[in-house]
Amino acid sequence: MPEICFQIQWPNGSEETCYSPSSVVKDYFMPDSEYALDDFVERSHTALKIASDRVLAKYGMPCSRALGQLQRIEATAAQYSHLSQPKVRFIQFLE
Repeated sequence: MPEICFQIQWPNGSEETCYSPSSVVKDYFMPDSEYALDDFVERSHTALKIASDRVLAKYGMPCSRALGQLQRIEATAAQYSHLSQPKVRFIQFLE
């Protein structure tokens, strides 16, 4: 199960490197693309939940790092929910 990191840019211009224990995130994001904030959070939730479930199936426990990453994404996204049409830029996968 190849883990992968990816780099994003929040609506305020700050960048963050995120973690997934599985390359399944490649099915949900394209490099150098923008996503509406809600869409980005929904895609992140789906991808990181699938990734954590794959770890659960293989090792008998969910991936706490993936679930923690999802919590950080949701908490940070909440800071921008008041903006009109906030976007998250998906910069790249870091392999």
